[in-house]
Amino acid sequence: MAENLDNTIRDNAAGPKRATGDSGSVEQHPLTEQIAADRYLASKKATQSKRLGIRISKLVPSGSD
Repeated sequence: MAENLDNTIRDNAAGPKRATGDSGSVEQHPLTEQIAADRYLASKKATQSKRLGIRISKLVPSGSD
């Protein structure tokens, strides 16, 4: 289901925002919305990976006593 939702979001962002009949008017999604959809899909894919994104550790030198 998640893959289907990702494809739906991708298709909607790539398709027209509005289209009218005989006059042939088509309005594209703004570039900012397309970029936001791409970032959303990329972040969703990154959270599903098995690897750690960032590892934070504290290094303490042993001779500091």
